[in-house]
Amino acid sequence: MAAQDYETLDGRFSRLFNPTAHVHKLCTGCQWAEGPAYFPASRGLVWSDIPANRLMRYDEGTGHAGPFRQPSGNANGNTVDRQGRLVTCEHGGRRVSRTEHDGSIVALAERYDGKRLNSPNDVVVKSDGSIWFTDPTYGIDSDYEGDRAESEIGASYVYRIDPATGALTVVADDFVKPNGLAFSPDERLLYVVDTGRTHGAHFPAHMRVFDVRDDGTLANGREFAACTAGLFDGFRLDEAGRIWTSAADGVHCYDPDGTLIGKVRVPEGVANVCFGGPKRNRLYVCATTSLYAVYLFTNGARTF
Repeated sequence: MAAQDYETLDGRFSRLFNPTAHVHKLCTGCQWAEGPAYFPASRGLVWSDIPANRLMRYDEGTGHAGPFRQPSGNANGNTVDRQGRLVTCEHGGRRVSRTEHDGSIVALAERYDGKRLNSPNDVVVKSDGSIWFTDPTYGIDSDYEGDRAESEIGASYVYRIDPATGALTVVADDFVKPNGLAFSPDERLLYVVDTGRTHGAHFPAHMRVFDVRDDGTLANGREFAACTAGLFDGFRLDEAGRIWTSAADGVHCYDPDGTLIGKVRVPEGVANVCFGGPKRNRLYVCATTSLYAVYLFTNGARTF
């Protein structure tokens, strides 16, 4: 494949990839691959196979992929905190959990205002230890990704978990279906996807961006980009603040000014991505049934 793995829409994109670097399929056989999270200490990647109710792991050293944990609570989004612990959004458990170093699992958030969460979807950890996550209804809309149920909250919010008290607060309440989220490298901006289009053609299929205040609140929400192929889902940023986001036809790369500058072509619809490898220059891609990876001429923003 090589050069045809990339589509340059703006000259700025041509500096970010080696035309001879292939997009490699590392593992297949998933039902719906999602939520990649990279562990630098073990050079391993953990990701979710949501309907199969399992977490998978890929070992960079051996190239081996296999089950990491099953059942997983229909895990979806994952991330690694600053202490190297796995933080997971569980559709089935309707909670955000953390896997401790000894392997035990603790719940970080299960209820808001006394009501069960919908089905936490994606999660990021800020450098101050606060945990930010989205909570649409995808895991309770049917039995495919969790257990069908009515929403107790009656809405889909973006939340923040306070690092000192564990208190859960709503930081954004005007999304239809909040989904992927990530901070800019300096953490002054928070980008959040709205995949409301899944629940009606008149709903959003875009990414928004907010200013992050020092007190942990958001301000000045505005649209950053509208998806041109299907829906955005999960995404991550590189060290220059460019957004690498999932879409129906691959990974779309946006400059911080909002311009779609290029695409990494992937033969399956993409759900989520993350940067890994010792230099954070390997982009891992969860795409429907498979895990892919490609080396780039850029490095992921440092989050560990």
